[in-house]
Order: sequence, then structure tokens, then C-alpha cells
Amino acid sequence: MERKTHWAWKLFGSGGVPRELLHVHFEQEYATYVRDFPVLVGWAYVQCPIAAVRRDLAENLYEEETGGIIAGRPHPELFLEYPRGLGMDLARFERIELGPAARAFRATLDLHTRQRGWAQATAVTTIFLEGTDHERGELDPDSPKRPAPPLEEHPLVKHYNLPLDALALTKAHRKVEGSHRAAAWRIVLDHVPATDHAGVLAAMEATLAAWLAYRDEVASVCGLSR
Repeated sequence: MERKTHWAWKLFGSGGVPRELLHVHFEQEYATYVRDFPVLVGWAYVQCPIAAVRRDLAENLYEEETGGIIAGRPHPELFLEYPRGLGMDLARFERIELGPAARAFRATLDLHTRQRGWAQATAVTTIFLEGTDHERGELDPDSPKRPAPPLEEHPLVKHYNLPLDALALTKAHRKVEGSHRAAAWRIVLDHVPATDHAGVLAAMEATLAAWLAYRDEVASVCGLSR
């Protein structure tokens, strides 16, 4: 997870993407996994034979699908508040065409969530997709945790004048991610059998490679270069 970084993030975070191309990031992110994230977690849930794990996954799924615990609205809907707040045409999000690398990334997610068992599905969704390069801080109190700067310093607010009330998903994540991170690591460390460890690591490597290629593609379409 410490390798889940991309060279273009600093440009996205500093206003380096032309405003007229920013929609590319949101559309591709939404269609590759944000829109269907509850379904991806659901695949982990339905394949898992361990009741304690299913309960943690069910809580995650319920929050993502309904927002019923924290957010009050489904998280995919809250994601759309970003482009809405930036004045984008939300009709675009009903007819997204994924780029080749984005399609490959989504195919990788589908493979490891639907066809390779609950352990890989759980790791790919709750560790890789929900996690960051600061995951060590979730396990080690001496390691830095995921940064949480003031909402006024959010890149979309600071560089693109996004209204603060459009950060509903960011606020929800900050409230719920602590318990989600703890549950994700509890599942993987306490319940994944040793016989599945190699498969989980291979799934994470494949997902990381596909994600990096996908982010390269998005950066290129947004006019960014190293």
C-alpha cells in the first residue's frame, strides 16, 4: 500500500489540471469503481463463510450503499456532489466511456472480487480501494496516519472554488474511515487463512499495477506529464 502513490497527485492537489479537463478524473473514477463500490464489497460478503467477517463487511456495505450509519445518503451519490459543486453537467456521468487502461483496471477489480474468493475480494476492496499509502499508520501508532487537513485547504476548494458543502463525501469518509480501516485490517490479519496469503498478495500486486496504468492514462488525458 505504501506504493499506492502516483506522480500526478501533486499536480491534481495543486490545481495543475485545467478546469475544463477536471471532469475526466471524476468520470473515470466514478465509472471504474466509485459507482459500483457497494457491489464490489457485496461480492466479498456473499463469498465469505466466516460470520464475523460478514458482519464487518455488511456494516461497510450498508454505509456505502445507503449512508445510513453516518452520511445519510449513498456514497456514490455523495461523490457526485464534487462535479455538481464545480458546475459540471451530471448527465455526462450517465454515459461515461472508459479509457483502455481504465477498462483494464475495472476488469482487474472484477476478476479479483468475483472470481478469486472472498479473501482477495476483501483485500482489493477494503484495503486497496478504500486505503491509502498511509495504511501503516492504521496499525502502528508511531507511523503517520492519513492526512486530514482543514476542509478549507481541500484542493478542490482551494484551487477550483468548490463550495464547502459539496465535500459531503469527504466529511463522511473522515467520520467512518477509522472504523472501516480497523475492520479491514482485522479481517485480513485475523481471518484470511495462510493458504490464501500468496493469492491475496498477487491480487494486490495486480490491482496496484492496473491502478498505476489507469492513473497514467487519466493524467495524460488531463494534459499532465512528469
